[in-house]
Amino acid sequence: MTKNNSWQEYFNSHAPRYMQNPFTYGTLKEIDFLIEELALPKGSSILDIGCGTGRHSIELAKYGYIVTGVDISSGMLTEAEATAKDEGIEIELVNSDAAEYRSEPVFDAAICLCEGAFCLLGEGDDPHERDLTILRNIFAALKPGAKFILTALNGCMPIRQYTQEDIDRGIFDPVTLVETHLMEIDNSEDILIVRERSYTPSELVLLFKIAGFKIENVWGGTAGNWGKRPLDLDEMEVMVAARKPVL
Repeated sequence: MTKNNSWQEYFNSHAPRYMQNPFTYGTLKEIDFLIEELALPKGSSILDIGCGTGRHSIELAKYGYIVTGVDISSGMLTEAEATAKDEGIEIELVNSDAAEYRSEPVFDAAICLCEGAFCLLGEGDDPHERDLTILRNIFAALKPGAKFILTALNGCMPIRQYTQEDIDRGIFDPVTLVETHLMEIDNSEDILIVRERSYTPSELVLLFKIAGFKIENVWGGTAGNWGKRPLDLDEMEVMVAARKPVL
């Protein structure tokens, strides 16, 4: 297991309240979208990178898929395990940093949604290398022809919204598209410094190609507003649908 980082600490503390976030309320509609887009028969295997509390993993398992969820936060996985047990659902849960997770190519599809792993930088993480490593790990875990759906922070939004003063204060780096925030730990007076990286759509396309994927679609992907639609410049997230080529 990797050493602690600020995001890991934050999500460990926030895990019991994570499902109270309004963006989680559209989970069932998101599942309908995923099932239609992945178009897999029951019994297919799905990898959920950054699964968090398992809100997608558990619902997909209810439809008969074999799901493996991976997350850096033991607190989030504890919530996922408890929910799965309460609902009589079997899923595999793996406590691992997505940049360190390794698997043989056994999965029929993969998802990485709502910045569960992608876009979140630990202390010392290279903003140009970490997410590429995650993409390569996912690529290696997929069978040829398998589909992959990712949502990431939309870099067009901060470029349009941040000011030169924000850049001078170190809140936003226009070279790396990294934002630096202060986050409160739940039920504590402690403050964490966290970093997250956003991407322009063209950057995502390039990263996916470098990792070996074939891009199928790039859509707007903000939680609660999924659909096969163009990206709005000021929305929070962008969605990429890609596939591992068949050799």
